[in-house]
Amino acid sequence: MDKNSNSEKFLTSLNQRSQDIFKRLVESYIETGEPVGSRQLSRMLQTSLSPASVRNVMMDLEELGLIAAPHISAGRAPTQSGLRFFVDAMLETGTINNEERQNIAKQIEHGTDDVALEDLLTKASTLLSGLCQGAGMVITSKTDMVLKHIEFVRLDSETVMAVLVGDDGQVENRVFNVEKGVSSNALEQASNYLSHYMLGRTISEARDVLLDQHENQQMQLDDLTAKLIDAGIATLSKSASKAKPTLIVRGRANLINDTMASEELVRVRELFDELESKQGLIDLLNDADSGEGVRIFIGSENKLFSLSGSSVIIAPFKDGSQNIVGALGIIGPTRLNYARIVPVVDYTAHVISRIVALKS
Repeated sequence: MDKNSNSEKFLTSLNQRSQDIFKRLVESYIETGEPVGSRQLSRMLQTSLSPASVRNVMMDLEELGLIAAPHISAGRAPTQSGLRFFVDAMLETGTINNEERQNIAKQIEHGTDDVALEDLLTKASTLLSGLCQGAGMVITSKTDMVLKHIEFVRLDSETVMAVLVGDDGQVENRVFNVEKGVSSNALEQASNYLSHYMLGRTISEARDVLLDQHENQQMQLDDLTAKLIDAGIATLSKSASKAKPTLIVRGRANLINDTMASEELVRVRELFDELESKQGLIDLLNDADSGEGVRIFIGSENKLFSLSGSSVIIAPFKDGSQNIVGALGIIGPTRLNYARIVPVVDYTAHVISRIVALKS
């Protein structure tokens, strides 16, 4: 994680004593969630400083915008700028021991041979939620499945559903309208025709082959079957181009507690509404893609989380060709235990990358 320009400015503005007081204040706030007062801080410091001396330093930190009083109180809490400075310049990330590594890998990898990728990612999201006491989140870019089976099913006289089954067990349904009078024989003939060219290919690959072949073989098909195939190809093309990322969130309850004010609850609910509508997920994936390893976004640094005032710790995972195909991480309050969570998210992303590479 690179230090940003503001963090460099703060480093040069603070002497060692000020840095020590600020670091201890942030660590206490992350641990307890409560603002910290000068008398309390003076007892925490290894060096002997009076509450008055600590209070003077805190005034300087407040002028720099690193701490503030969240409400009428003698205590101070870090601001978003303060937390970013702490993360960039002072955070000492922990490590996870071999036992924890084995535990994470075992829980995710158990029974993965016949498990669909989405089920695997759901396990990872649930695991992160339990380990980090936040909401576990996984985003995957919507890539074309390699088709193993395709079938047309009549829903009514003017509606047909294309059932697509991928070789990883993923199933997708695409519904489209057809002319009245399409027979069961035409549905079967269209299914067989598409299967001949689509199986073993991605939707994009199959679409290109179908468009080329269909023009040459149009005369061999009866009119209704040809129209059915045309409608199927158009639907597949449209669906592929508009595909949105897949989102999995587990452990939402971890972000809500009995002491939250009503406006905080509203903000958290708004966050989940935005996540469910998948607004901003592409941007979040791009953010994860823009740097190697774990990324930390605090509050308004990512527009998706600005309203809720949440933080997200996220890391990309890759396929066998080392292409980034998704990201996973933790959503939580800004006072997340960054030192603990960063290595957990990082290692979980490595485990998922290894499994995805084997499946791809």
